Amino acid sequence: MIARVSAVRLNAMTTWGALSALRTDAVFYAAAAIFAYGLGLFSGQAAMWHWGYLATVPYALAAIGAWWLGRRVSARETLARIVVLIVLTIGVLAVPLGLEAHWRQLDHGRGFAQPEVAVIERAANSVSHGKDPYRVFELHGHLVNQVQGIPAFESFFPYFPLMSVFGLPSAASHQSSGLTDARIVMSLMTLVVSGLGLTMLRASRKKKIRVAQVLIALPTGALFLATGGDDMPILALSLLGVAALQRRTNYVAGVSLGLAAAMKLTVWPLAAGGLLVAYGRDHRRVWKRVALVAGSIVVLSIAPFAVRSPGAFISNVVAFPLGLTSVKSPAASALPGHLLASQWPLLGHVLAPVALLVLGYFLAQYLYHHWPIDLSQLLGILSVGFTVMICVASATRIGYVIYPLNFLLWSKVCQEQLAPVPELV
Repeated sequence: MIARVSAVRLNAMTTWGALSALRTDAVFYAAAAIFAYGLGLFSGQAAMWHWGYLATVPYALAAIGAWWLGRRVSARETLARIVVLIVLTIGVLAVPLGLEAHWRQLDHGRGFAQPEVAVIERAANSVSHGKDPYRVFELHGHLVNQVQGIPAFESFFPYFPLMSVFGLPSAASHQSSGLTDARIVMSLMTLVVSGLGLTMLRASRKKKIRVAQVLIALPTGALFLATGGDDMPILALSLLGVAALQRRTNYVAGVSLGLAAAMKLTVWPLAAGGLLVAYGRDHRRVWKRVALVAGSIVVLSIAPFAVRSPGAFISNVVAFPLGLTSVKSPAASALPGHLLASQWPLLGHVLAPVALLVLGYFLAQYLYHHWPIDLSQLLGILSVGFTVMICVASATRIGYVIYPLNFLLWSKVCQEQLAPVPELV
């Protein structure tokens, strides 16, 4: 049985390796078309199922076109891949995003966007008027100061203050839809920053195209950009930070990772881990330099709000995402952590801390036996760690898989370009 499985695996790998780059693209695009159509059929969220139906045909056409070009293009295969990628991005990102933003305007802000879009826009409106985006929600165990007309969980702003910048156009125009939709700002920033990151990344054009596909064009990117994924600008800044660390352009790494960390807590493991692999061009560690730049951005952007109302800040940014308030986060997926917490609520407060302790133990063991680690190893560690935490968290979304997926891909790309850096005293 084991021999048969090994033989099947070997044959599959041989067949895949024999395909041209265009034909491997065609396979990914065909799988994306199936996923998009399934999302259109089975999703209960308007923004999601509309995107699914809108993206199915572009993905299918891209799959057919890439497969056809794979038979006729050889010398200019890279150019053909880029052209297909650009056209596909227009079809699965620009068009659905424009339509959903327009439909949201017609629907007076209801539907056609993930809840976080309106949350970010309301926070930006508060900041633009000199108000605190964080509110005090708990009084004797009961919710107070709820924003009228919306679900209680949307009253929370579970991000750091800098995330509100994506909603500033809507705050300035007093219209949270159309061209001022926060998704458009997030998508534009993602495209620009990821483009800069890809330019800096030391990798072959073939690998860069795959990184762009996963981050922008495939459902791992386009779906979230079109419907309201606030994680996409974070990933774009992370890619820029990784490319800067790879090139040892450490001030750029500090700024990009600092900006990402000043928006959302999810990138803090990468920002902290980046200090372990930050080297100067003379092979000496420069973690203090990177930490000073990144830390300054984080402290200067967060401290005024945290000091102004520490209780509200903790309730929004820490307690609510961890499920420690009377209002529970709607984030839920059929993953072990959520299923176990649903049956035994006490486990919801135990699984994540225990998992962190176990991960910490194995991380310490790994670092002890493999020190010093390089950028590729760091990204691989983060990919495993994120996967475990997504599985055990009581309140999580399956969409968070884009973090370990991108980290794993970047790890493979960097592995081809980096040799271990010697430890110098």
